[in-house]
Amino acid sequence: MKIGHINYLNLLPFYQFLKKKGIRVYSSYPAYINKLFEKKQIEAAFISSIKAKNKKCFNVGIAAKNRVKSVLVCPGQGEDKESQTSNILAKILNQEGRVVIGDKAFKEKGCKDLAKIWFEKYNLPFVFALFCVNKNEKKYEKLIKEFLKSKQKIPYYILKPYLKKTSLSYKEAREYLEKIIYYKLSWQEKKALYKFWKEAKKLKKESHGLLKTNRDRG
Repeated sequence: MKIGHINYLNLLPFYQFLKKKGIRVYSSYPAYINKLFEKKQIEAAFISSIKAKNKKCFNVGIAAKNRVKSVLVCPGQGEDKESQTSNILAKILNQEGRVVIGDKAFKEKGCKDLAKIWFEKYNLPFVFALFCVNKNEKKYEKLIKEFLKSKQKIPYYILKPYLKKTSLSYKEAREYLEKIIYYKLSWQEKKALYKFWKEAKKLKKESHGLLKTNRDRG
């Protein structure tokens, strides 16, 4: 199996599940995992929602409702090079500032939670990534079903490196994994995905239109 892995706290339960089964992974940040998937250098991975449209994906993803705590817009300017979905999400929600995602986001102060803003606007959860495959669909479908049925207990010694990286307490990290992040997707999450893809398409058209207008003026 060739599985790409996003090396963030939000996927630690999946990583532990694979590790127990002796399955090795290629770890990196979301935008790079997306590139590996597109080049078919890996067979399966949680890939960014913006890249998952029209791909073969299961009803499994990285989702959050009302808040996520690890996808933020903070004081300053700039996109997060590790992200693709979150950079677009900030634009869809008309949020100006510095996009910050992943474990480093937990250390930020005075920021706005993009999942919370999305929920307040559309009354929907947000799906940041989907588990998709390039090949061996049945094999990965069986694997992902087994993961959803399993309950991953994350002991303190496994969480400890993430606590240092995020400045979260053990209790806060457990709450994040058990009460904020979830993986199984239902009709609400699918509705949210279609809404996101629709808004992203609209944003792309508007950007192209603005670019064309500026070129004509130039």
